[in-house]
Amino acid sequence: MKKYSAELLGTFVLTLFGCGSAAIAGATLGTLGIAFAFGLSIVAMAYAIGNVSGCHINPAVSLGVFLSGKMSGKDFFGYVVAQFVGAILAAFTLATIINASNLGGIAATGLGANGYGAASAVGLSACAAFAVEVILTAVFVWTILGVTDGEKTSAIAGLVIGLTLTFVHIMGIPLTGTSVNPARSFGPALVLGGQALCQVWLFIVAPLVGATVAAILWKVFKK
Repeated sequence: MKKYSAELLGTFVLTLFGCGSAAIAGATLGTLGIAFAFGLSIVAMAYAIGNVSGCHINPAVSLGVFLSGKMSGKDFFGYVVAQFVGAILAAFTLATIINASNLGGIAATGLGANGYGAASAVGLSACAAFAVEVILTAVFVWTILGVTDGEKTSAIAGLVIGLTLTFVHIMGIPLTGTSVNPARSFGPALVLGGQALCQVWLFIVAPLVGATVAAILWKVFKK
C-alpha cells in the first residue's frame, strides 16, 4: 500500500500544481511557465517518492512500464486506481481554492483541462489532437523507459524526466493543453463537466496508445 499511497500523493501534487498554475496564473506564466510547473512537479516528486513507487504518477507511464515487463499486472491496476484518485482529489482541491478566490469560478479559469476544437487555443481538430497526444506521450514514456533502464542514469532520472515533460508541454499547451496523462486530464474534466468531460476520452485513449508505442520502441532499440 505504500507504493499506491505514494502514487496517489504524487499524482495529487502534479495535478494540483500543474493544472493550478495553468488555471490560476496561466496569463502571467504563459506557455513556458506552465510547462515548467508540470516539469518541476515531476522533478520534486521523483526525488520524494521515486524510491517508494518509481514515481509513475501517470497511467500512461505505468502502462509503458507494464508492457516493458518491469511491472506486475496487480501493481499496474493498483497504480492506475491510485493515480486517478489522486488527480480527482487534486481537481476538487483546486476547484475549492479557485471558488474561494476572486477568479470568476472554475469555468472562467478552465481548471487546466485539456481540449480540442473550440476548446483548443489554436482550434486543433480531434484527429490532429489524437495524433499530437500519441506522439508527445510516446516521446515522454520512451524517455522514461530509457533513462530508468540502467544504474548509470538513475541518479539523474528525475531531472531528465521532468525536463522531458517540460519540453513536450511547450509544444502541446497551445494545441491541446498537453495531457500525456489520463489521470491528470480526467480529474479536472470530471469537476468541470460539460465539454471538458465529453472530450476527455481522447486524453485517456491517446496517451495509452502513445505509451504502447513507446514500449514497442524501447523493446526494438533495446535489442
